Amino acid sequence: MGRKNEYRAEPEGVKRKMPLFPEGMLFGAASSAYQIEGAAGEDGRGPSIWDTFSQKKGKIRNNDTGVDACDHYNRYAEDVSIMSRLGLDAYRFSISWPRVMPEGRGAVNKKGLDFYDRLTDELLKAGIRPYATLFHWDFPSQLFRETGGFLKRESAHHFADYTEVVVRRLGDRIKDWITLNEPWSHSVMGYLLGVHAPGLMKPIYWGRVVHNQLLAHAYALERIKSIQPAARVGISLNLSPVHPRKDNASDRSVVDFADQMVNRVFLDPLFKGEYPEQLLKRLGIVWPEIKSSDMDKISRPMNFLGINLYSRIKAMYAPGVPLLGTWLHSNRIPFKEYERGGSRYTSMGWEVYSPSVYETLVMLRDNYGNVPVYITENGAAFNDELKDYRVHDPARVGYLAEYTAQACRAADEGCDLRGYFLWSLLDNFEWSEGYRKRFGIVYVDFETQRRYIKDSGYWYKDLILANRR
Repeated sequence: MGRKNEYRAEPEGVKRKMPLFPEGMLFGAASSAYQIEGAAGEDGRGPSIWDTFSQKKGKIRNNDTGVDACDHYNRYAEDVSIMSRLGLDAYRFSISWPRVMPEGRGAVNKKGLDFYDRLTDELLKAGIRPYATLFHWDFPSQLFRETGGFLKRESAHHFADYTEVVVRRLGDRIKDWITLNEPWSHSVMGYLLGVHAPGLMKPIYWGRVVHNQLLAHAYALERIKSIQPAARVGISLNLSPVHPRKDNASDRSVVDFADQMVNRVFLDPLFKGEYPEQLLKRLGIVWPEIKSSDMDKISRPMNFLGINLYSRIKAMYAPGVPLLGTWLHSNRIPFKEYERGGSRYTSMGWEVYSPSVYETLVMLRDNYGNVPVYITENGAAFNDELKDYRVHDPARVGYLAEYTAQACRAADEGCDLRGYFLWSLLDNFEWSEGYRKRFGIVYVDFETQRRYIKDSGYWYKDLILANRR
């Protein structure tokens, strides 16, 4: 299957060994439509909930919006050229639902589809395999006003109709499809905490949004397979290993339930056809009606699972939290503490905990039948500076070296890992953080829209070359 690697920290200044993955490993980079495309008012695109949300004062750092973003809509050919220079095997991008169907249903915007036509052809011409995500949080505003987004079951059917439009146009060339990106994040951040679009705080509806997103995935999978039976279809879930916040009996007692809330709430329906028992027992009073055929549809076999993974989560016993009795900590630190030198944290305040990759892949191997997995997002934001047309980002290089080594370790131990997509190709609009958080391996000067490959981009190129055998 592959060569064994040593996973040890190397002294500062010593060139790192590149992990050697099993043969056939795919290496790519990822992005999403609202975060990079810009051109929000061009060629008939309708507004999304993120256009609406970001126009509300105080919702986004510095009141930034994705109106211009990276102008990828007009600069896609340049960006594909950069991908080619980096040696990428594949590119994961998302399709903007309101660019294709401005009102979310009904009329189709030909110019919007034409853009994805051009992008797909440009990728294939460069020998780069397209992986298309159908929903990366940019729900059409008009349809949201009518349905409340995934608060209503009918939105899953509208999503399937949109999916059919896209696949009939692009399915002759795009063979790999991801239905939804991070339905957990979309439901929690957008409908429970209100810090992402659509900005709702409706705790009693969280289960409804979870279930309707799973139905959207199921209906989209069914449509894709009916049009292109040989298509490869999956979903991207954000997963994190759950550890007790403190090593005491109280915190250890809630780890399993926290895992159900964070990971198994989507994994169990998709692979076992049921929601976790304890989760339903505690939240059944606010869970939606589940029709008799729902779980069979949701658990229809997929071709692969995408996982987005950055760190771990810590669970704390919290008897004062209604129904849950648990509180989740993402182990973040305040930004000002990072600025003082929190070397084991990214500028998002996220802990650098590379074993999270290994632990998650092993969990999927042991508990879910070793499903084929692609890491569809992994990366880090740091405070990058452009000096003399170069960006030196040793912290990101170190992060990527650690995380890819852990992924390789899992693959060597039999986990069915098929590919790795680095997040992200470009610095971009980082949701509620605006433009101040830079995840890219390519630096974007947002004033001029010029691109500069960072040292981490050249490191990634070397990793890809080391694995070409």
